[in-house]
Amino acid sequence: QVQLVESGGGSVQAGGSLRLSCAATGAMFSVYCMNWFRQAPGKERQGVARIHIRSGDTYYADSVKGRFTLSRDNAKKTLYLKMDSLKPEDTAMYYCAAVPSTSTWCSSASEGETYTYWGQGTQVTVSS
Repeated sequence: QVQLVESGGGSVQAGGSLRLSCAATGAMFSVYCMNWFRQAPGKERQGVARIHIRSGDTYYADSVKGRFTLSRDNAKKTLYLKMDSLKPEDTAMYYCAAVPSTSTWCSSASEGETYTYWGQGTQVTVSS
């Protein structure tokens, strides 16, 4: 059984930074495609950034390119999302999701319906 536990959310002012963590349990971490999604009230879920753990290939939504950075610690089975230059429009519940996959599949896996495992979410609030 795989569990994902997010942490690191909080409230910051615009221009500030946060680092989200997603700790995974279970085997096969190295073959996961892992994605951060976010959803604000009244809005659709949006894929923010994803990575194939083994290859290290990363993909970012246009809205966060240059501001958000993915990294991972394989020994800790933990994925990180460093968020800099935060904007009020980044305010949302952030979710970590994972699914075992090839790196090729992960390159196009932007939709939430394709992910098997989900965390409980962590709230990010950015004030202007």
